[in-house]
Amino acid sequence: MDIKKKDGDDMKDYIKGTFIKSIFNGNNGYTIGIVRIKETNNEDLKDFVNKNMTITGYFEELRNDEKYLFYGELFEHPKYGIQYNVSSYERVRPEGIDGVKEFLASDLFKGIGEKMANSIVDTLGEDALNKILQDKSCLNFVPKLSAKKIDQIYNVLMKYEESHRTIIYLTELGFTMHDALIIYNLYKDKTSFILKTNIYDILNDTEEITFLKVDEVATKNDLYEDVNRVKACILYIIKSLTFKLGDTYLNYEQIKEGTLNYLNYDMADDLFHDFLNELSKEKKIVIESDRYYDIDIYKSEDVIVQKLETIHQKKPLKYKKISDEIIHIQTFNQINYNQKQIDAIKCALENRITIITGGPGTGKTTIIKAIVHLYKTLNKLYDTSLENRLALLAPTGRASKRLAEATLMPASTIHRFLKWNKDNNEFGINEYNKAMQQLIIIDEASMIDINLLASLFKGLLDDIQIIFVGDYNQLPSVGPGTILKDMIESQTIKTIELEVLYRQNNNSYIPELASEIKNNILGAFLELHDDYHFLKCSSDDIKKNLCNICKSILNKGFNYRNFQIIAPTYLGVNGIDALNKCLQNIFNPKDDEKREYLSGETIFRENDKILQLVNMPDDNVFNGDIGILTRIIPPNISESKKYEIYVDFDGNIVKYLPKDLNKITHGFVISIHKSQGSEFDIVIMPLCHSYNRMLYRKLLYTGVTRAKKKLLLIGETSAFIKAVNNNSEYQRKTALKEKLVKLLYKDVYSG
Repeated sequence: MDIKKKDGDDMKDYIKGTFIKSIFNGNNGYTIGIVRIKETNNEDLKDFVNKNMTITGYFEELRNDEKYLFYGELFEHPKYGIQYNVSSYERVRPEGIDGVKEFLASDLFKGIGEKMANSIVDTLGEDALNKILQDKSCLNFVPKLSAKKIDQIYNVLMKYEESHRTIIYLTELGFTMHDALIIYNLYKDKTSFILKTNIYDILNDTEEITFLKVDEVATKNDLYEDVNRVKACILYIIKSLTFKLGDTYLNYEQIKEGTLNYLNYDMADDLFHDFLNELSKEKKIVIESDRYYDIDIYKSEDVIVQKLETIHQKKPLKYKKISDEIIHIQTFNQINYNQKQIDAIKCALENRITIITGGPGTGKTTIIKAIVHLYKTLNKLYDTSLENRLALLAPTGRASKRLAEATLMPASTIHRFLKWNKDNNEFGINEYNKAMQQLIIIDEASMIDINLLASLFKGLLDDIQIIFVGDYNQLPSVGPGTILKDMIESQTIKTIELEVLYRQNNNSYIPELASEIKNNILGAFLELHDDYHFLKCSSDDIKKNLCNICKSILNKGFNYRNFQIIAPTYLGVNGIDALNKCLQNIFNPKDDEKREYLSGETIFRENDKILQLVNMPDDNVFNGDIGILTRIIPPNISESKKYEIYVDFDGNIVKYLPKDLNKITHGFVISIHKSQGSEFDIVIMPLCHSYNRMLYRKLLYTGVTRAKKKLLLIGETSAFIKAVNNNSEYQRKTALKEKLVKLLYKDVYSG
């Protein structure tokens, strides 16, 4: 059937009918069911009147054999045929004398029966239900109806009406049906009370509905008091700025400016301080001098400090034959470790907690391989028992895959190790259900934020041994905190810094360039090397030259899947968004053989390179993973009756529906931040002054160190030099270093 919306038809499509049964009921209210259609305003459905149809949507409750009015859209499922996707619905009151009698005699009203139902309707008439709801004493006129039965009928009818009325009321206020169900299931018959007393309480009880949505509904319907709105706004600003800036705490001026800018009015300091103090008393924020913490961030920081203290107090381990075994590994693998590498291996195996840091080419991966081998040998473990004793972890999917490939052992993202449940945003491995591993090795530790490390620490035994491996000079985590930096600078944890560079060949330059950038001592960065080239051009010519280079690389037989373009910013002529659109036409031009799907301004096309933007552990795909869009299946042949987009992440096929497309984007060009934790054989990076504030040393260093075999910089040399000289990136406000230092010198502080 060809389903089309009529031009100029603004009336909401509906079907009216009797609900027959449910086929599927999800925990979140999502339901698939069967309806017997009695009436519709959709011409395409006229032939289905007096026939059954499948409906899908979110519902508070659907009762068999009851009548409903469903608003929504018609679609055609390739396997199950015509279906109706419901966006909102109304319960239809029983109609006519016979309908009301049948309703009162139903199982909803236990113990009433057909005879008493007939008596009620005969006494009160066709409008019996309304009369009962308005004043239950009208039932006193019904012969042989006890006071107990009167209360029962009234209470059941009120509950029956109240739930549905509340859901409809919530949708009329501006909440989606999905949000309305979440709210109603939280509060049930107290929903109206919550909305009238403090609608912002919703934010305390669920993370699924945002402050912006609640505030939109509250202000639009005049459902707020200034006090509650201001406090909710302050919490929103604290959380937003914390995650935007990466700080673990904020100062007073930041919070006040952000809050009053959003609310668009002024407030005296005394009054604003009162609001902050109230939130502190309610244990929603923590105030320490001029440090204002989100309560969850504060608790995470405390968890980390307490766990590190506990581990710090454990006795170190001793292996008598460790030196002999290191010599044996060197002989067997024909490798010679330098003294720093030997120190790192010994420290990692014997200390309870160790940090190994160093730039590219300094042998971090080599050290991890040696530690894994020695741990197995020294503890006389088999492969199975080794996996039960040791866990290899990384913050991203790509980093964990590289770790597994290097060690020939299973490796996992931290989220997957902790058994993250995306539905309730909770970890299965936690303080009540700890992991049994005794040694944890975490690669790319600079990427771990404060909440993730706290969650990991909660799930580990106190008698744990941990090795952090990472590059101190790389960008900090996307989330709040500077964990690796703070731990190293606190000098409370044994840290080994690897400094010796191991070149791949005599004319390799990438590791040396990274070292020069780190130390702000530039050498031969304009000379041509086997693994490096700087193509000088103006900002105006970057896009043209970049396109020509990519064409040349493709003509030489390279697959665009095997090299990566990275850039500092998204906006502007040479920004990621503009370059992705341009390069899509080169790497994956339009073709009649390739299906496409338009999402906003983005055209997703079969064979596109795709970047994952969020963690989806259930699908084994994580923020920063890169894949290839292999198939687009249109609604007329897809099982989901919607467009289906399939992306191949190194053999892991993940399906996306249109509603999921905010989780992915084009990956021909990605940000340097998103590239962190990944390595690519060939990296191309444009540089120009229009990148402005993103031209700083740590960002440039991180970009350069993504390249394994070839690095091509293209653009303005003066922009490159500016970035190297600029070491003034935003310094995140964190207290972890200070707390660890106090921990080290606690006898001094307490004395």
